[in-house]
Parts: sequence; C-alpha cells; structure tokens
Amino acid sequence: MENTPKVITRREFIAQFCRGAGLLVAGTTIGSLVGRTDASGMVWQLDPDKCTQCGNCATACVLNPSAVKVVHEHSRCGYCELCFGYYLDQRPDNQEAAENVRCPTDAIKRLYVEEPYYQYTIDEAKCIGCGLCVKGCQAFGNGSLILQARHDRCLNCNQCSIAVQCPAQAWRRVPASEPYLLRSPRKAQEGAEPTDMTPATGGAQA
Repeated sequence: MENTPKVITRREFIAQFCRGAGLLVAGTTIGSLVGRTDASGMVWQLDPDKCTQCGNCATACVLNPSAVKVVHEHSRCGYCELCFGYYLDQRPDNQEAAENVRCPTDAIKRLYVEEPYYQYTIDEAKCIGCGLCVKGCQAFGNGSLILQARHDRCLNCNQCSIAVQCPAQAWRRVPASEPYLLRSPRKAQEGAEPTDMTPATGGAQA
C-alpha cells in the first residue's frame, strides 16, 4: 500500500520554518560567543521562569539599545487572532494602529496565516527589551514570548549591570555551549490558558 503524502497547512509550514530558523540563529550565535565567555566558559542569561518583566532590562544594560531582546517560542504559540502580547488589553478597536498595540517601538510584526491564525515575529533591531509584550502574553496568553540576552550583542560583562538591579534575581551564569534558557514545561503550562489550537480571545476588551 502506498503512503499518502502528508499535507501540512500554512500555519504548520510557518511553524516548522521558524523552528529551523531558530536553530540556525542559535548556531550562529554560539559561534559569536568565542572571546566573550569568562574564564570558566560561562555567560549571563535571564531565567524566564523567574523574570517579572520589571523593565530594568531596557534601561540597566551597558549597551543602548539593550542586549536583551524579546524572543518568540513559536512552537508554543497559539497564533492568536487577538494576541495580547501584540494588542493592548484596553484599546479603542482591533486595528493595527499605534494606540492599539503594546510595543512602543513597533518591533512586533503581525502576519495573517489562515483563518483564524496570525503569526507574530520580533524585529530585534527595533526591540529595546522593555518586556511589555511579554507581560501581556503571560497575563492573557500562553507565555510564548520571553526575554533573552542575545549573545551576538551581549558583552558578557564581569558583573552584569542588569543582574545587579534585577529585583527577581532572574539572572545567572550558564554554559556558553547552551547560552539560552526557555520557560520550563511547568511554567509554560501555568501561563497557557488557551491551548495551541485555540485562539486567545480573553482579557479585557474595549
């Protein structure tokens, strides 16, 4: 009996593409860490399980803009029509206008995939690491947006100035061979009221 080729939707294709692109970026970033590790081969990273999105990552870094950027875990994203990492929970309407969106620098791009799914990507060049979108996604969505120190920018200072000011003590040293931390499955589940296949429509709306 012949095998029937599996047909994937545009949403599944984009998710697979984003996962592949993420692996490519991770490989490139690890290469850029040469010369930026400390004597023990460790680098600074933010633990998303402890992060409270206090805003210090945008202002306390020695770099301007900050080396901390928002990262989207597409494998956990619900591709929500009403994403509250993108939209303000209180807004006049659902138009993609400045008064309706959460990001102050227009760093989140919203792309229609297929009814009722939308893809959200981060323009890291515009992202300042303020964490406003992460806070919205965690409060009303599934927590697929997280903050990370991006090691193609991070100087790996001997004493990280953001770590000094972090009220949640969410910064720690990690091996340079595994420089990025994701949310733990338990924490991800706690913040994921809508499932991966259910668009989020919760939260206060105008």
